[in-house]
Amino acid sequence: MIALTAAEIADITHGRLDADPGITPLSVVTDSREAAAGSLYVAKPGEHADGHDFVAAAFSRGAVLVLAERPVTGPDGVNYPAVLVEDAVLAMGALAAEAVRRIRLARSAAGDPLTVIGITGSAGKTTTKDLLAGILTQQGVTVAPQGSYNGEVGVPLTVFLADTQTRYLVIEMGATGIGHIRYLADMVRPDIGVVLGIGTAHAGEFGGVDNIAQAKGELVEALAAGGTAVINLDDDRVAAMRSRTGATVLGFSAEGRPDATVRAENPDTNAEGNPEFELVLPGAETGLHVSSRLIGAHHTGNLLAAAAAAHAAGVSGKDIAASLSTQSAASRWRMERTERADGVTIINDAYNANPESMRAALRTLADLGRGRRTWAVLGAMLELGPDSIREHTVVGTQVVRLNISRLVVVGREARALYVSAVQEGSWGDECVFAETAEDAYALLNAELEPGDLVLFKSSNSVGLRHLGDRIALPPQSTEPTDEGSELL
Repeated sequence: MIALTAAEIADITHGRLDADPGITPLSVVTDSREAAAGSLYVAKPGEHADGHDFVAAAFSRGAVLVLAERPVTGPDGVNYPAVLVEDAVLAMGALAAEAVRRIRLARSAAGDPLTVIGITGSAGKTTTKDLLAGILTQQGVTVAPQGSYNGEVGVPLTVFLADTQTRYLVIEMGATGIGHIRYLADMVRPDIGVVLGIGTAHAGEFGGVDNIAQAKGELVEALAAGGTAVINLDDDRVAAMRSRTGATVLGFSAEGRPDATVRAENPDTNAEGNPEFELVLPGAETGLHVSSRLIGAHHTGNLLAAAAAAHAAGVSGKDIAASLSTQSAASRWRMERTERADGVTIINDAYNANPESMRAALRTLADLGRGRRTWAVLGAMLELGPDSIREHTVVGTQVVRLNISRLVVVGREARALYVSAVQEGSWGDECVFAETAEDAYALLNAELEPGDLVLFKSSNSVGLRHLGDRIALPPQSTEPTDEGSELL
């Protein structure tokens, strides 16, 4: 973390200092349980809890300063040392912007500038972020988000992990409305911006797919003329963003578009479902074979996006291809494969879901399941707005047409998926509706057999990733699973 005194923090955030001006925090946390010696605790109001209620807990763990919206008094009747601001989250953003500015100045003075890469899109952000960070880590000190930190709180927390030794700063950018990406881009000023695709995830929140495209394109609009926009030419809405940026455009394509300077030639998947292809990059390098350890042909686009961004950052094609061929999934619940001792295979892809990623996961299940009994355990795709019933209906039809052996639909919000599968000709034991995850667990625990291949897929808040974790344990195991209570 860049060293900032309490006085500097107050100045940057336009806050009121109620602390020793020389206090210099060593880290920033928004969860009191993560506070440690020297932490700055951000007491932000939340949807379910108010951070001000946990100031005492943070200080008991070693916090030395709080960024707060009101004073908090300790048991001795004295206020905790604080910088008081109108909006703690916006104050975090201001601190992050200043941290990036100072790192840039320090590294430029040393002749080895900081490179900031922003990544957005409706699906694949975290996987692409992980792949790119894996490449860049081999080139210099790299900071990237933990998990899916990609919003107005997560991006600053990522920035606070960086310091003057950081060569590459990878930022994942999410949004639920127009203007959100612009805010994040103004904060970190990316040199390279990656736009993966425009899907229907969050269409209900955005008010339509066109608004999603408008929001995601804010990333390329924010790039300076000397920057690089990495865009997916296989997505027409993303390809159209070429007109929205003054930066150099580097287009990638998994479908062989001739105007793509980064593309996959002879793409295929091996017997384990891992993508393989010859990587084409701008320049004269040849023989760049990529044999990925990720699961699913749909990851080819993510691999190409990471390759394009790394190329824009100056990494050689040889190093890019070698790194992409050694990396496995780095974040949990993204096509996460577990082989049980009894021969049951679990693919847990239930961190998130939208129509595009749901269809891709089901195609992978069908491809990998040839000669095996396949199970699709599916929950709702949330935030689809008025298209929700139609999109769930399409997925139910697809399950049947892909000849998936068994379908288990979990939860009332996904019932349209079950109904469409039945109407398409799947009934009886082939297609089952489970009211709760606990009901689905009982069914699976009783009926799974050696050799079965099981996919779990749903939106994050539905919680099927936890059901997948439980099923990945040996049958009848009593070992507790992380957050298992959410399944009830």
